[in-house]
Amino acid sequence: MEDASTNIEPSVVHVDARQIRALAHPLRVQLLGALRIGGPATATDLAAELDTNTGATSYHLRHLAEVGLVVEEPAEGVGRRRYWRAAHDISSWQPTDFEDDPQARDAADWVQRRHFQFVAEFAQRWVGVQHDRPREWRQAVDFSDALLTLSPAQLRALNDELSAVIKRYRDAPAGPDAAQVILFVAGFPLVRDAR
Repeated sequence: MEDASTNIEPSVVHVDARQIRALAHPLRVQLLGALRIGGPATATDLAAELDTNTGATSYHLRHLAEVGLVVEEPAEGVGRRRYWRAAHDISSWQPTDFEDDPQARDAADWVQRRHFQFVAEFAQRWVGVQHDRPREWRQAVDFSDALLTLSPAQLRALNDELSAVIKRYRDAPAGPDAAQVILFVAGFPLVRDAR
């Protein structure tokens, strides 16, 4: 994630089939997320943060680097300490991008499911600590959902408008009491029966 006070447009990668297949791994998706949230880190730092071993972390960082999702940060490294950073702020793809590649489509489905799990985990962590946080933050938080009846074109327009609002806030200067905030937006047709 980027610091909102920098007013730098986030870099976006439109994920290809090779990249989405590389991302469809529990540790790799966690590594990329940790680098986006926390910034450059060593394999050792990431292993400690993610409760895994340095060998596995190094291996999966190299795999992410092979497909262009992470890069080594040479200015940070001292001696044998290699720092890695996310190559992009945002990974983007459409559900229709991999219709002709069943493995990539399955990988994209896995990444989407894992993303939903991450969001739920972050929300649960907040609920667990919210009463220890300042009142201003507790009053600012909102958990809500809305059930709308929309056409595909209307849903696309709604998502475009929400993206414009998010960009406006991302580009605004952050105040001294600013913190990273996760805003999760998902609009999809309601499926009542999983069959």
